[in-house]
Amino acid sequence: MSARTRLLLIRHGQPREEALGRCYGTLDIGLSKRGLRQARRLARILDGVDLAAIYSSPRQRAQETAEALAQVHGLAPILDERLCEIDFGEFEGMTYDEIAREHPRLYRRWMETPTEIEFPNGESYEQLKARALLALASILEVHRRETVAVVSHGGVARAMLADCLSISDPDVFRIDQSYGALSIVDWIDGVPIVRLMNGHTDVDGCEGRGFVPALPQ
Repeated sequence: MSARTRLLLIRHGQPREEALGRCYGTLDIGLSKRGLRQARRLARILDGVDLAAIYSSPRQRAQETAEALAQVHGLAPILDERLCEIDFGEFEGMTYDEIAREHPRLYRRWMETPTEIEFPNGESYEQLKARALLALASILEVHRRETVAVVSHGGVARAMLADCLSISDPDVFRIDQSYGALSIVDWIDGVPIVRLMNGHTDVDGCEGRGFVPALPQ
């Protein structure tokens, strides 16, 4: 029988309003009312899944999303700093208009080649990707033949999915990651198979579980 490990990769729900339009990587902001609804709905959708563990970024918005799932499954989220969003450094908390006005050259480079810059006193996409993939490798090593959930952020989810699909860094933003989105990847004999990407959990009428693919026989 093939060795199979399943990863449920979840982006946190919608954050509170003060985050919108701003850079918020390390900025610790919780979920909005809609984000909490997204987390609870996702937990209901996944209540029949046999989860071995739930891993989460320690940021409040990710923890609150993970805790809704954990309550249903009787698990405690395992916090891993490597699952945090990119550190925007000096740009943390700034609006995009403020960055464009105060750092026009860097802002232009960011918009043109977003995976090639390093934020002042922060991180680059390459650094984010390196730690995200280390976390992924550790989780896969510990949970062979099991199903685990990983609750993180848009940048982390994109890095993991891009690696599974052999998508180059410049093309990573072709992968959409909505708030509360679910992606599913199976590793079969060490080979990643993407079963679902950016599945929406707050679309009207999706209370059923049909959008979650069954394990292959």
